[in-house]
Amino acid sequence: MKTVLKIIRVIDRPSRFVSEKDAGAMMATLAVSANSAGVDPKLPGDQNPRMPANLTPMYLKAEREYRRAQSVAEQVECLQVMLQLVPKHKGTDRLQADLKSRLSEARRTLQQQLNAPKSGQTFRIPRQGAGRVVIVGGPNCGKSRILKELTRAEPEVADFPFTTREPLPAMMDYDGVPIQLIDTPPVVFGQLEPWMLNLLRTADAALLVFNGASDDAPEETLAVVREFADRKTRFSTTTGFDELSFATVNIASILLVTHAADDEHAERLELLNDLMGVALPIHKVELDDHVTIEQLKREIFALLKIIRVFTKPPGQPPDMTSPLTIAIDGTVEDLAAQIHDDLAKSLKHAKIWGEGGHDGQIVGRDHQLRDGDVVELH
Repeated sequence: MKTVLKIIRVIDRPSRFVSEKDAGAMMATLAVSANSAGVDPKLPGDQNPRMPANLTPMYLKAEREYRRAQSVAEQVECLQVMLQLVPKHKGTDRLQADLKSRLSEARRTLQQQLNAPKSGQTFRIPRQGAGRVVIVGGPNCGKSRILKELTRAEPEVADFPFTTREPLPAMMDYDGVPIQLIDTPPVVFGQLEPWMLNLLRTADAALLVFNGASDDAPEETLAVVREFADRKTRFSTTTGFDELSFATVNIASILLVTHAADDEHAERLELLNDLMGVALPIHKVELDDHVTIEQLKREIFALLKIIRVFTKPPGQPPDMTSPLTIAIDGTVEDLAAQIHDDLAKSLKHAKIWGEGGHDGQIVGRDHQLRDGDVVELH
C-alpha cells in the first residue's frame, strides 16, 4: 500500500509532499547527494588534484577510450597507450605515477578474473552511433516509454514497477546522426549491480528520469543519485574524469521530468532540488506530445556536445545524408583523425563550406569547425 503522505515544511519553503517517516533520512543524505549531482566537484580525501599541462589531443582521446572501456582487458590496453602518449615533464609526474599505479592494479585484477570461476550477471553492449546515452531512474518513472518514443524499439511498458529487468539498447536518429540509447532496470536503495555501475561510468551522457506525477519521485530519485555517488559516479553537467581524482567519473546528464502536465509536478521537483541541490539541466516532457519528443531529441544531441560535419571528395558533391560527428570544439585535424589516423598525419589543408567562412575557403588543420560545415580534405 502506498505510504500515507503528510504535508511538511522543508528548508523554510512552502509545503512539499514527503512522508514524515522518511524526511529525516532524506535530509541526512543532503550533503552527500549534493556533491553527487556535480554541485561541488571536491571529494573528501582527494588532496592531490590532477594538474597536468599540455596534454595532447591524442592523449585526451586515449583517456576518453579508457573511461569508456567495458572490460579490464580494455582498461589495461588503454592505460598502456596513455602512458606512451602522456607528455614527460614535471607537470605530469603525478599523472604518470597515477597511470602506472592504475595499470598495475588493472593487471592484477585481470589476472584474478582469468583465474577465478565465472559468477554473477554481466552485460556487454557494443557501442554504436555517435554517442551512448543511458536512461536511469527509479521504479515506474517512464524509462521504457522514453525509449519507445525516441527509437523503433518495442520494450515492455506497464503501469507497474520493475517491468525492465535487463538493459535494452536501441538507436535514436537525430538529423542523420545515430545515437545509442540504453534503457535500464530501476535503481533502488541498496541494490546496484556492478554491470549497471559500469554501464553508466562508460556512457557519454545520461537521462535521469523523474516521474512528475509520483509523490515518491523525490525520494526515489535521490536514492538513485546516492547509489551512484557512493561509488564515485556523479550525474553532472560534463562527462569525464573528475579533475581531482581518476577514481571519480562525471556523466553529463539531463534531469528528465515525465508527466510534466501534473498539477503538482513543480512542487515535487522543487523538493528534489531542496534535498539534493541538483545543478542539472531540467527538461520536461509529455510522452504523448510529438513536439516535446522532438525537443527532447535536440536536448540529447546537445548533451553529447558534438557537431555534424559533412565531407566531400574533390570535384564531387557532398553526401548530406551521412554526417560525421566530432567534439563541439573539434578541428579539421580531429575530423581527419576520425576518418583515419594516416589521413590526419598526411593532412596538408582543407576547403570548407559553411558559416565559418566563404565557400571553398582554404584552412589549416587547426581550423575549428562548426555544426553543418562541409569539408574537403587535402
